[in-house]
Parts: sequence; C-alpha cells; structure tokens
Amino acid sequence: MLRHIAACFLLATPAAAQDAPFDRALADFRKLHRTEVQRANIAGSSFYLIRDGRTLAADHLGEQDADAQVPVDAQTIYHWASITKTMTGIAIMQLRDRGLLELDDPVVKYVPELARVHNPFGDTGAITLRQLMSHSAGFRNGTWPWRDKDWQPFEPPSWDQLEAMLPYTEVQFKPGSRFSYSNPGIVYLGQVIERLSGEDYEVYVDKNILRPLGMHASYFDRTPPHLLKHRSHSYHIRGGKRVAAPFDADTGVTVSNGGLNAPMPDMARYVAFLLGDPARQAEYDLVLKRASLEEMWRPQLSAGEDFSQGRMASTTQVGLGFFVDRTGGIRIIGHNGDQNGFRAYLSLCPGQRIGTLLAFNTETRAVRNDPSNRDTAESRVALATDALCEAAG
Repeated sequence: MLRHIAACFLLATPAAAQDAPFDRALADFRKLHRTEVQRANIAGSSFYLIRDGRTLAADHLGEQDADAQVPVDAQTIYHWASITKTMTGIAIMQLRDRGLLELDDPVVKYVPELARVHNPFGDTGAITLRQLMSHSAGFRNGTWPWRDKDWQPFEPPSWDQLEAMLPYTEVQFKPGSRFSYSNPGIVYLGQVIERLSGEDYEVYVDKNILRPLGMHASYFDRTPPHLLKHRSHSYHIRGGKRVAAPFDADTGVTVSNGGLNAPMPDMARYVAFLLGDPARQAEYDLVLKRASLEEMWRPQLSAGEDFSQGRMASTTQVGLGFFVDRTGGIRIIGHNGDQNGFRAYLSLCPGQRIGTLLAFNTETRAVRNDPSNRDTAESRVALATDALCEAAG
C-alpha cells in the first residue's frame, strides 16, 4: 500500500472542465499509475501533465527516501538520465544557429582525438555531428565497461580516460547506414560543446538553457547542500525485493549523456518551452528558435529495432536528439531515461499542445532491447500517456 499520496489537479480554463473524454482519460491514467506503482513495489513516482504551457495535473506518489519515509512532493529532485541528451542536442543546435558549426561537419574537426578510432568501413574523419545526434555514427551503446566493484567510479571522471580507450574503440557499422543507440556518441558531442564554447558542459547548459527557462533548482551530478534534502534516493527490484542504488551518483565526463537532476516544476518549464507559446516566442527564441526545434523532430532513420526509446515500438524513428512516433495519427516526440534505478519519460504531442513528464525512483527490471521492455510497470504507465493525447483530439 502506498504510504504517501499527494495529488493536485488544476484546470486551466472553464473549457477544459467541459472536456469529458479528456477528463475520463486522465482519471483512467491516474488510476493505472497508482495501481502499477503499488503492484510493482516502486518507492516513489511523479507525473505532470502540461497543456498550453500550464500544468493541468501534478501527482506525487510514495516516498523519495523509503528508509526515512520522506514523501515525494513537488520539490523532490529526480535524476533524468538520458533525457539530458535532448539538452545536448539543443546546445549543438544553438551553436549551429550562432554560426559556430554545421551539422554535417566531421566530428574530428572539433575532437581530433577521435581519428584514432578504428573504422573498418572507411575514414573516421567522415563521421558527422548529425550522425552522432541521430545515433547512426556506428559507435557502441555503453560508455564504460567497469562498474561492478564498489571502488570503481560510477562513470569515468575525466576525458583523458575515454581518450585512452579510443585506439581500442571500433566503429561497428557503416556510419549513416542505420540507427544504433550510442552513449559514447553523445559524450563526444559534449566535448564539441565544451571546446567551441570554452566552458564546461554543465556551465554552458546552465547559462544557455536552464537559467533562461527559469529552471533554478536543476543541476548536474552532485547535489548542492541546499538542495540535498530534496534529492530522491533510487532503488532496484532484485529477486522480488527493493534494494538501494548508489545515492547522488556522479556521471563524470558522461554528463552530456545523462547527468541532469531536476524537480518536476522545473521540467514542466522545459516542456512548456518545447511545446512553444506564441505569447512567449521572443523569450523562447533566445534559447532556440521554433524552426530549429522542429528540425530536431524531423525523422532521420528508423529506430524500430530498438525497444528502449520513444514509444518503444517498431514504428519509432530517431530525429536529432529526440525520438519520433505516431499513434492513432498523433505525432509524439520524446525521450526516455534510465540510470541508477531511476526511470524517466518525456513525451510531447505538439499537435495537441500536450506534454507529459513521468519519473520513477525505482527500476523494476533492467532495460532489455526487445518488445518485453514495453511490459514493465514503468513502461506500461509511460505508454498509457498516449491516451491523453488521443482524448485531446
């Protein structure tokens, strides 16, 4: 039984209150969310529904610290894992729009060390930034193979450690020929951002994305002391039991790949920016112009053989930093995150001006790249948000 349930349902306009099909869909979703969290022994979870820039529903279930029985609330800080990649993509587009790079530039132009990678398919110098953004450059999935001992770092702390591995890194398929999810590829983009901006990735994104959007409780990696009481713990379900994951882990040099931590209200501001608002267009354009965001949402390749991202379906496509799908004729844009016991889902239905955020501090099963990944408690809840867009019409 869930010990703590906090829910807030806000209706933005009188018209919304008259939308009976949408209200029923939301009630059904919230029931499913509570049922799955309780059934799967998930410690804590939050859900936000954003429509036309306003938060219509905010649900907080369970506990951010199960041992101390601290309930989840609006200040709870979740780890957003690979949803960080969407901000990395936006940063690359910012630099493109400022004339500092082109998407079809070779990555070795900015990170020359990558020329040392073994590429049996041709010249590594031909691998482009666009290919890294669309996970089609041919690099492997995992970044760091050593994390099975307590004394080993959670992720490599510095670039020189990854650089030393480059001569032992192999391109696994012809770049540009197909999709294959790659964490190292996004780490390489982080290096591009740092070298062109002259700032650490975290500093650049804070100045150019987080602060302009008012995301003042968001940060990367280690939690500052004044926010530590709000930082969620995380857990794994193993052998039917819930066990604690490392607390407040540091993603090191892989920060551009998955280092973001943020409470739900901050992420709602991010979703509002992604969905856009004509009344705030000038403000949002200072972060990234609408046309550039739409460019990121343009399908590049099929990602239908990967059941870990987007809607985890054979119809899923990859854009530039985002995944694209359609269900019932509705376009869905999003990204999923999974790291250290956290699961997170960002999903947008631009045509309906709806966005949803879903965070869990408990992973019920490790991600598998097969259709069964859709059947975990977390995935069932995440995929059920599609019905909200369908009900909105």
